[in-house]
Amino acid sequence: MAKGFGGMGNLLKQAQEIQARMAQIQEELSRKTVEASAGGGMVRVTVNGQMALCSIQLDPTVVDPKEKDMLEDLVLAAVNEGLRRAREMVAEEMSKVTGGFKIPGLMP
Repeated sequence: MAKGFGGMGNLLKQAQEIQARMAQIQEELSRKTVEASAGGGMVRVTVNGQMALCSIQLDPTVVDPKEKDMLEDLVLAAVNEGLRRAREMVAEEMSKVTGGFKIPGLMP
């Protein structure tokens, strides 16, 4: 009977180690960023691994009051692409810890 608990103890220890490593990766991801652009680079955004929009850079040629709708569409497209890339980055980093095993609710 004690053998069964030993295996469970090892399993719990491994789970705690994975949890600690994942917390470390999440901290590292807050400092990692990805960039995305739209409109041939006229709108560029930077998103971090915590899915926060860090910056938006607009080419001066797109800042035209008559083209407001187009600019809004470009910003939206660039932000969505940045978020998609950030999710990919997070999934890649987390899979290093989990060995590719998908843990529900852990990875975006």
